[in-house]
Amino acid sequence: MKQKSFCLFLFILFFVNGCFRLGPDFQQPETGIEIPEDFQNTPSPDDSREIRDAWWEDFGNPEINTLVTDALNNNYDIIIAGAAILEIQSYFKQTRADRYPSLALSAQGRRQKVPDIMGIPGSEQIYNSYSLSLPASFEIDLWGRLSRAEESARADLLYATENRQTVIHTVVAEIINLYLRMESFERRIQIAKESIKRYRQSFETIEGRYHRGLSSILDLKQAKRTLAQSETTLPSLYQELGITQQRISLLSGHYPKTREPRLQPEDYFKRLAPVKPGLHSELLKRRPDIRAAEARLMALNAKIGVAKASRFPQISLTGNFGYSSTELSDLFQPESELWSLAAGLTQSVFDAGKLKSVQEAAEAKYMQGQAQYSKTVLTAFFEVESALLSMEKLIKSRELTLVFLKEAREAQIVAERHYIRGITDYLSVLQSQQTRFKAEENLILADLGILTNRVTLHRALGGGFPEPVEEDTRE
Repeated sequence: MKQKSFCLFLFILFFVNGCFRLGPDFQQPETGIEIPEDFQNTPSPDDSREIRDAWWEDFGNPEINTLVTDALNNNYDIIIAGAAILEIQSYFKQTRADRYPSLALSAQGRRQKVPDIMGIPGSEQIYNSYSLSLPASFEIDLWGRLSRAEESARADLLYATENRQTVIHTVVAEIINLYLRMESFERRIQIAKESIKRYRQSFETIEGRYHRGLSSILDLKQAKRTLAQSETTLPSLYQELGITQQRISLLSGHYPKTREPRLQPEDYFKRLAPVKPGLHSELLKRRPDIRAAEARLMALNAKIGVAKASRFPQISLTGNFGYSSTELSDLFQPESELWSLAAGLTQSVFDAGKLKSVQEAAEAKYMQGQAQYSKTVLTAFFEVESALLSMEKLIKSRELTLVFLKEAREAQIVAERHYIRGITDYLSVLQSQQTRFKAEENLILADLGILTNRVTLHRALGGGFPEPVEEDTRE
């Protein structure tokens, strides 16, 4: 009967535990930023598409799809972020366990010899004792200190989960950008080889004309200098290509390897349909870094409650139920039963303002978290608007570059024909050749800028990635 009453008492205290929680309840944070209804540089809705999962498939490149899958499975930054979730989840379980009673099992057997009493021979005695008990302890969370700590730990777990999503976004965007850079280096190598070929042909032509007395020594020296200068660009391009390939391997979790450049078709560039950025409210839900900042704010808010509740009395309950006997056979007899129940209260009387300062520090950290949240939101809007604006200007720049390249090619043909006929000097031919190949390279860089900006836009929008699986925190 006593054992049942003891258990019933513990159950009642556990039931009312944490019903009253000090500290503010978390509210959706206000940024204090005046936000317009739509993004300023939103593309025309006629030819734009919605954000979708696996957005990198829009590039129509199976190798990009393979690299992304490989990185998601093998990238060590993602693996580390995933392991961090498991670590925080363990801390959460530890914090939650503090709200439950702790129960232990204690068993002891003892044999003791008492020496002679006052030197009387044969007066020594040997005693046996046996005990088995279940000591228990429990803190009554009357002010919600433990429940607020659990709330904070749960928010930390959410933060770690969202942080992993941010790492995934970063890794995927970076590996696609590296692949696009690799393709641009391969195209630039092709252009460099073509320019070397053309400069060598020019040198051989001028050398023949020089021996026939049709060209000057200055023309020959200029042709030879230009050929030598063009040949110096190849080693650095190969170096940059190799380093880019090695970084791709690194992000994929593989040994850094290089390969020979592939031949890229001239029409490799495909203009992708614009993406609808959606509403500002949708961006706040999609971006994992914003969700992470909000989770951190939740944790800091809960810590205020922990600090505030720590200034109030802490009530603890300890109990023990078991049996004790001098004979093992009598251990579980009713007369061997023992139990105890005790309640304790701890309250700081004088701490020189320490606990109050802890609360003030928690409130100050929350203010920092609010500012960090607003900064994260504002930065997200900037990144989207910047990517949208850049896309429009980059496309316009590419159109002008195409016109410039067309004119440069035609000007080169005219200059070479005039030189053969003796109408102009070789310097005009040289300038037209250099202008043409510079325009070729500018087009490659324009294509790269448009494609990498598309990656930046998807990363800024925070969409196109599967939502993280929420950790089960109910166990």
